[in-house]
Amino acid sequence: MYPNLYYAFKDLFGIEWSGLKLVNTFGFFVALSFILSAWILTLELRRKQQQGLFLHTEENIVIGAKASITELLINFLIGFLFGYKVIGAFTISDALNDPQSYILSTKGNLIAGLLLGLLFGGMKWWEKDKQKLDKPETRTVRIWPQDRVGDIVICAAVFGFIGAKIFHNLENWGDFVKDPVGSLVSFSGLTFYGGLICAGVAVLLYAKNKKISIVHLLDAMAPTMMFAYAAGRIGCQVSGDGDWGIVNLHPKPFGWLPDWMWAYRYPHNVINADNDTPIPGCVGQFCNELKYPVYPTPFYEIVICMILFIVIWSLRKRIKIPGRLFGIYLLFNGIERFFIEKIRVNTKYEFLPFHPTQAEIISLILVVAGTLMIVKLNPR
Repeated sequence: MYPNLYYAFKDLFGIEWSGLKLVNTFGFFVALSFILSAWILTLELRRKQQQGLFLHTEENIVIGAKASITELLINFLIGFLFGYKVIGAFTISDALNDPQSYILSTKGNLIAGLLLGLLFGGMKWWEKDKQKLDKPETRTVRIWPQDRVGDIVICAAVFGFIGAKIFHNLENWGDFVKDPVGSLVSFSGLTFYGGLICAGVAVLLYAKNKKISIVHLLDAMAPTMMFAYAAGRIGCQVSGDGDWGIVNLHPKPFGWLPDWMWAYRYPHNVINADNDTPIPGCVGQFCNELKYPVYPTPFYEIVICMILFIVIWSLRKRIKIPGRLFGIYLLFNGIERFFIEKIRVNTKYEFLPFHPTQAEIISLILVVAGTLMIVKLNPR
């Protein structure tokens, strides 16, 4: 396992760059999945726009105005945070020994923060000053849905993270009550469906506000979200973030199958699970492995969801009924997650019949909703 990129580069390339300890492996792959998903969404929105399924909107922009106080302050804050925390990590002796604690602390380099803040603010002022006109002009520009992909991705990322934290704490209410502050600010503890629901609501509200066809946007999001989920799970597997399966002591069914694909102890996992099972000869922060091997469920989901992404991608041009492709996505997503829950570590609701998990309940709802969309939607 590679808790952060420092360990990955050290193991794979023999390179030891201390600054890479600030880059959490899970976060790196999640960010990468958002970038690639944005590209996929752009392709789909552009294709649908060429089919005449989207209309543009017009917005007025001001050209040639000087930098506003808000723009200068935003750039100053970005530069300040970068200098205070990132440069500070290299000037504070113990910062890189525990990067997560350092990032969440108030420690940093104040001088570096102020200098970079002033630099970033000055660069914005200089950029706008070069474009300044004696009399600023107001121009009307056409905006297509694919031009708003950046906003959609940011909206999904912010509200997805908030939703993932909320649903995780609802699912693990006892842990939240014991340490509410720690539960809220911790980098670990994210529930996919919480992120999906909150991000989905936020994106739909944004689309409605910008007059983007909801049903066609949903169809474009179908392959995008399936790919994003599969790519994001790479971070879970590589970092060992605790999103693994139940103990698996069964004999391996196929001799050709690598051991780690069947049962894995997740050595050097990022959450330091099983503190009573240290790795012999290992010295440092991430030196534990699981006492018993478990099903590597993130790996299974990577493979399954990549296959489902290919299926949805191949169907996107064949299905002509608006909304039906998104219904297929909901159906696939719900079925996949429902069955993976059977071998996955999760909190069960003991007060409900059959003791389901939160994900099982939501996945069943998605299966029903997807089936109804597939069956009931008719050509317009």
